[in-house]
Amino acid sequence: MKFFSALVHQDGDRAYGLTFPDLPGCFAAADTWDAVPAAAAEALDLWFEDMPDVTPASLDTIRQIPHVAEALAEGATLMHIPYIPADTVVERVNITMERELLRAIDQTAKARGMNRSSFLAAAARHALAGT
Repeated sequence: MKFFSALVHQDGDRAYGLTFPDLPGCFAAADTWDAVPAAAAEALDLWFEDMPDVTPASLDTIRQIPHVAEALAEGATLMHIPYIPADTVVERVNITMERELLRAIDQTAKARGMNRSSFLAAAARHALAGT
């Protein structure tokens, strides 16, 4: 998992805009502050579909970019966004958990048309990246 810095700004009381200073052309928007992480994660997924792997710039490097420093001075903020690259390689694992929790997972997965593995993967991705 990598963390990319998103520059988050809001015009008045409107939606939030996000850009990634070290990923040219990667941007997102969110209607609420709580929706920012999911919008950012989706933007990263879309950007990396067509772009090569990139090592995230350090926070100090990002802060030194002139337009970032200017935006921060005007009230924008930087947010670290986790990025978990899509991977088609599946790995079998063995986990241990409480029996009733497992039953609840199975019932919920079935109700959503999922299997246990896909449900657990989606839940883990949500907990890690907010998506």
